[in-house]
Amino acid sequence: MGQDIQEIAGGWEYDPNETRARWIEGADGRRKLQLRLDLGVFQMEPDGRPDGTRPHQYPSLLEYYLAEERKRTHGVLAEPLDSDACSQLQQEAMQFYYRIMACHALGEWVRVRDDSDHALDLIDLASEYAADDETAWHFSQMFPYMRMMNARALAEIAMGEGNYAEAAKQAQEAVDEIEGFYKENYDDVNEDGSEVSTPGELISVRELLAEVEKRRPMTETETLQRELARAIELENYERAAQLRDKLRGMKGFGHGGVRGGAKKRPRAGGGGGGE
Repeated sequence: MGQDIQEIAGGWEYDPNETRARWIEGADGRRKLQLRLDLGVFQMEPDGRPDGTRPHQYPSLLEYYLAEERKRTHGVLAEPLDSDACSQLQQEAMQFYYRIMACHALGEWVRVRDDSDHALDLIDLASEYAADDETAWHFSQMFPYMRMMNARALAEIAMGEGNYAEAAKQAQEAVDEIEGFYKENYDDVNEDGSEVSTPGELISVRELLAEVEKRRPMTETETLQRELARAIELENYERAAQLRDKLRGMKGFGHGGVRGGAKKRPRAGGGGGGE
């Protein structure tokens, strides 16, 4: 094969309205991830750092710095992260960003969960240790996107296991955390007094919450309630009376489920992201 990238990208057109990714077999016989972008193709390792490197002999820079924290008496890095260190961490964050995009497009939810956990912990670390507030903010502003992707992955995994209550809980926690982020860091109104438009990440997690409810199979009680409403609409009062009697005889009729309360996502103090 020649050096012209068209030999690789040919037949796999870029679509600005769709994220396109695929698995391929690399020259070393192992699977690789490819992401189609406007100027060509990104190829990534599926595990460890997407570029396949091991900074300081660790699987990632995040894991290196977390190991350095653990070596300290009080679990705190000895020095702030200078501009070079932050630049390297930002590069790692972007690598994980592209792999999250690819895995999301392919429905690889466990990988999206693990990579977004890594990114969130990286954001925490860099925000805490960056030498100046401006650099810290460069990392902090990535939080809404990474939290959104993390919530999607967690909800999809839970729904795949039939646990819709857990999926709803994860989506609601993301709504609360992203709302809190924007309230803490942004004004509610523009300079001209107009209302600030809802951020895309917040719209997405709210839609996720609604999607979980839509995809949740109806219980027997809910099915009967729907049939009852339909019978009343059609003025089939005999059928409606039968359905009411059946509902009254069902244990727990009229009592809704209880969702778990929100909890704060813990820092991954023992390793480099993931669960």
